[in-house]
Amino acid sequence: MKIQVSKKGPTFSRIVAGCMNWGEWGANLTVSQTQKLIEDCLNIEVTTFDHADIYGHYTTEELFGNALKNQSALRQKMQLITKCGIKLVTPNRPDNGIKSYDLDKNYILRSVEKSLKNLETDYIDLLLVHRPSPLMNPEEIISAFSKLKEDGKVLHFGVSNFTPSQFEMLNAFIPLVTNQIKISPLHLEPFEDGTLDQCITKQISPMGYSTLEGGKFFAKEPDQSVLRINGIVAELSKKYNASLDQILMSWILKHPSRILPIIGSTKINRIQSAVEALKVDITNEEWFMIWEASKGEEVA
Repeated sequence: MKIQVSKKGPTFSRIVAGCMNWGEWGANLTVSQTQKLIEDCLNIEVTTFDHADIYGHYTTEELFGNALKNQSALRQKMQLITKCGIKLVTPNRPDNGIKSYDLDKNYILRSVEKSLKNLETDYIDLLLVHRPSPLMNPEEIISAFSKLKEDGKVLHFGVSNFTPSQFEMLNAFIPLVTNQIKISPLHLEPFEDGTLDQCITKQISPMGYSTLEGGKFFAKEPDQSVLRINGIVAELSKKYNASLDQILMSWILKHPSRILPIIGSTKINRIQSAVEALKVDITNEEWFMIWEASKGEEVA
């Protein structure tokens, strides 16, 4: 299943493959393993891949690109997302003296050039500002975006981790097609702080990361909120003949803002499970049962 992220935005797969853990920060896949995982994702119609320049201490994009180098035809079957703006302290960037943000025009342009080279592609479908900086100057960002768009190096632009007011500021200068945010049954802030309301108003689909909270729902010693949620989810799992993660995913998918979940697993069966969750449609009352379990109290 595919979805157009905004009226004039890109069309992405409803489930997005998150690549943060593919390299040094996680599974440490080989090039051949990476190629197979890409092909497996494409075979189940997960065609959108989410990157950031910093993943794997600036190495995961190159890993992915090396896999594409061996099978260049795969590029035309997928959509690539990447992010820039965070400066990590790492031997791979010896000039970075402190973890910080840089959203100046020249830094954005240099970051994108490196991402294009590492990903073995001549264009990026969607570029995101990874995090808002207290020093961000929208004129600098827009100047960089305009140059990248004019040169055909980036097709669309968005942001990640932006508040509604920060989104409005940048969107006033250039149309943004998404806001990539943390969201899960344990992280309800976007439902209450105006972020998802804004997405509906702007008719853009947000992208959601950490939708399963990095495995907290499957921890050996879960906290009380997880125990409450899992109790409800277990009941719904029996009713819908679905796995626990599919019920949790269906909760995310039900929201009218049309959230695109990013699945960070390197296991194709976990990604497949998320795809199958698209068939699960819990009721409104069941949705609020999970909400209540997360809050520990009923709605007002």
